[in-house]
Amino acid sequence: MPSKTFVPAFEAKVGNWTYYSCLMSYAAVAREINFAHELGGNQDLGTMIQRGVGVRTAEITNYLLTNENRFLGAIIVAAWGGAPEYLPLEMEKNSESSEVLAGMDKNFGVLTFDGTHQFFALDGQHRLKAIKDAVKRDPELGREDISVIVVPHFDNEEGRRRTRRLFTNINRNAVKTTAQENIALDEDDGFAILTRRLLDDHQFLRSNGVVQVFSKVGSDGELKLATRSIGVTETAWTTIGVLYDLVTDLGFGLDESMNKGSQRATDDILDESYEILTQRVDELLVACGNIRARYESHTTPKDLRAPKGRDGEGHPFMRPAVQVQAVKAVRHIMEQRLIEWPELLRRLSELDWKMTSAPFSVVWQVTPDGPAGSRTGKMISAKDNNEALYQLLLAHLAPSNKSQIERSIRAYRNLKNDRYPVTFEELTERLPAASEGN
Repeated sequence: MPSKTFVPAFEAKVGNWTYYSCLMSYAAVAREINFAHELGGNQDLGTMIQRGVGVRTAEITNYLLTNENRFLGAIIVAAWGGAPEYLPLEMEKNSESSEVLAGMDKNFGVLTFDGTHQFFALDGQHRLKAIKDAVKRDPELGREDISVIVVPHFDNEEGRRRTRRLFTNINRNAVKTTAQENIALDEDDGFAILTRRLLDDHQFLRSNGVVQVFSKVGSDGELKLATRSIGVTETAWTTIGVLYDLVTDLGFGLDESMNKGSQRATDDILDESYEILTQRVDELLVACGNIRARYESHTTPKDLRAPKGRDGEGHPFMRPAVQVQAVKAVRHIMEQRLIEWPELLRRLSELDWKMTSAPFSVVWQVTPDGPAGSRTGKMISAKDNNEALYQLLLAHLAPSNKSQIERSIRAYRNLKNDRYPVTFEELTERLPAASEGN
């Protein structure tokens, strides 16, 4: 006779569903709840529910095993075979507790897991797999608890239809946190933590309007975090999402724990990393066209990005797309040890920091019907142009060989249908001595 597991639960109703909100230990979850494909007899349902349980669970498993602040949201479980066995209970009351407990035991009872029903994860299958794997590796985790919501599932056409509809409603209406929200809230991702710290403590980045955090602040309290682009009328230097990317790419050579997004680095490592990143950011803001000083000296910083009627003379490092590619190139050069950091800063400072100048002109399109002599235009956001900018920056700053230079020049010619304004011979002067013959 199978053993029984008793689980405290509240019976609740919503729409035409009766469901049960339970508290289960990880050990009970690992033992009692299965995946749809393990139950057999319904390949359609199994296919619907099992959406790529695999690689993603490794991160969750590691999170459960290593993070003291671990927490998982509720798993929604379907009881195969109809409504599960539920026994309502009434709390014993005495004269002292009757007033406090009045109504507290409404719909309270116990669910019985005794083998007469089978339970499968309708939502949270990745969490379920991670719990099963983690408990095998560390049985002590089995003592910890998670909320489980149980709904009945009847194995007939109407029951399958109801369960499929519930599944799609859950996933269609679920609102996942955006990348920007993760940056603003994540307490395990070291680079998200340091991005927020820069926004709080860095003398330039914390200044009002320098980094766009919100794109909309409603009168009723509605907040919308900024995307990765900046409107033409905005004064910001960059956005929170792009700043996170810049900080991440400038994090080369830091302690390896900084790259574990699901496990917080120690406070000492975070402090050390912050000091290193702050220095790199400060030096980059000088090397990239002295952007900080120029921003702070402008009455209207948006004119630094795009002077009226002379957009092409705008500062490239006021453009998030250029910021991303420039710092991406910086990371590649430093990780490949092509040149040292001081020399890289010097070469960056030698670039002509105007949108119409090489290499930035690959992401700039001059307006063909503008007034005679005007320098108006607009950014080209195409992926190929951004990749070409990255390759051209490498060619200008620290090319690895002649082939890389040739590819970057050819990409410019193909995209712009024009000759690159810097010659191949000029760019080869930056080749390391060992690569000059390549």
